[in-house]
Amino acid sequence: MNAPLRKAGVVILVLFGLLFVNLNYVQAYKADAYRTSDYNGRVQVAEYQRPRGVIEADGGQPLAQSKPTDDTLKYLRIYPSKQVEAWAPVVGYKPVNGAATGIERSENDFLAGTSDTLFADRVSDMFTGDKTGGGNVVLSLKTKAQAVAYRELVNNQRGVGKGAAIAIDPRTGAVQAMVTMPSYDPNPLTSHDRKTAAAAYDKLIKDKDQPLLNRGTADTKPPGSTFKTIISAAALQNGYDVNTEIPAGAIYRPPGTTTPIRNAEDEVCPGAQVTLKEALTTSCNTAFAQLGVKLGADTVKRTAQAFGFEQNDLTVGNLQDGGLPVVASKTGDMQNPDGSTDQAALAQSSLGQANVRMTVMQGALIAATVANGGQQMRPYLVQQLLDADRRPLYTANPKTLRNPVDSNVAGKLKEMMVSVVENGTGKRARIDGMEVGGKTGTAQNAAGADPHGWFIGFAFNSKGEPVSAACVMLENVPGGHASAEAARITGLIMKAAAGQGGD
Repeated sequence: MNAPLRKAGVVILVLFGLLFVNLNYVQAYKADAYRTSDYNGRVQVAEYQRPRGVIEADGGQPLAQSKPTDDTLKYLRIYPSKQVEAWAPVVGYKPVNGAATGIERSENDFLAGTSDTLFADRVSDMFTGDKTGGGNVVLSLKTKAQAVAYRELVNNQRGVGKGAAIAIDPRTGAVQAMVTMPSYDPNPLTSHDRKTAAAAYDKLIKDKDQPLLNRGTADTKPPGSTFKTIISAAALQNGYDVNTEIPAGAIYRPPGTTTPIRNAEDEVCPGAQVTLKEALTTSCNTAFAQLGVKLGADTVKRTAQAFGFEQNDLTVGNLQDGGLPVVASKTGDMQNPDGSTDQAALAQSSLGQANVRMTVMQGALIAATVANGGQQMRPYLVQQLLDADRRPLYTANPKTLRNPVDSNVAGKLKEMMVSVVENGTGKRARIDGMEVGGKTGTAQNAAGADPHGWFIGFAFNSKGEPVSAACVMLENVPGGHASAEAARITGLIMKAAAGQGGD
């Protein structure tokens, strides 16, 4: 055989070898990915041959269910709630083409009936010829609390168009309410008419107000004075007490800058000294800026991290696995180029400004931790998983996420936060017959823009039990006292979560 033929033979053998390797790669390693792809038409037809499981709130209210059709795809996914926008950011949607979102995505296998948990149902179907529906997901959300949260957020008294609210049971971590605005109607997105679904999605994705964004878990904003709760915790862990006097005054100029820090109003802590409790009650900027500088950047960062800042792997959904991802809250950089502490940045950070950023979920977790004696429970949305016959296959078993402070420090923080509501800036969060504590926050952001209004708080019932902790954030609040409306809404949500209010 001459040289050219030998070379051609070698090339052909190599090509056959590569083809063999690729075939095995596709069949052995990529088969499952192709089979489960959101864009696999055959899988779509097969998936729609059986009804997808129901997603429901407390009391059995269906939030997502499958409706029989005469199409090739035998079932249409619908979202039947009259207030569908209230639930959409949590429930998400399951389109024919493309990826699911929210609980529809995180519990997809169970809802579709393909989860290993439902193996017995599939075996039974092989003998009976039935097409048993997927499993059902029961959420922890309380219908009344969700309704109040959405109504008050959307109809807020300041005309704000963007914001979020989250309420949690401090004792268990069960999410009682999760609302974000603006929201959307997921029904057009699940249409079997591809053009209709694509047009609906295109409209939403191009909307500058980002209605598809869950502002409670997937967005961060400067938290303003709510971060003073973290500084207070750091102080209490480092030799301070509620009645310890700390420097205050009308003006404070941090080292390294001529830019002064002032209080929101002249009558707030004008004296040279103020107790730690009074400083939080009146939200004294000059006191907390000086306190943060005194404690040091490392202590501030370490305390924030103990409460959950910087965690980038938290999800809220099923306690066993998965859920809605929660982006990390950040304390930001407080260093000069040479590595030394930037005292001016530290002072501003101690007020929840500079580069500090926080999610609404993190705010709710801070309040819940204080209410629960220093024990922070892992938040969750999935209360139960039921098979097609509604037999429980999973019930949430609350888990501790971390212990940021001990019960002694938590008790002192609670005392200080109750004073904020009873005597200070958070009076609008009061609930008749309940003990309420919290912290307001007004956060400056873009130059010339109205500030964000925050409130984090907790409520105890008449038995002394912590029944709810919540955080409300309103973006760009006009008219001054930006946090007052957030405090009012928080109180109403917690009242509803405790079963004392709502529609």
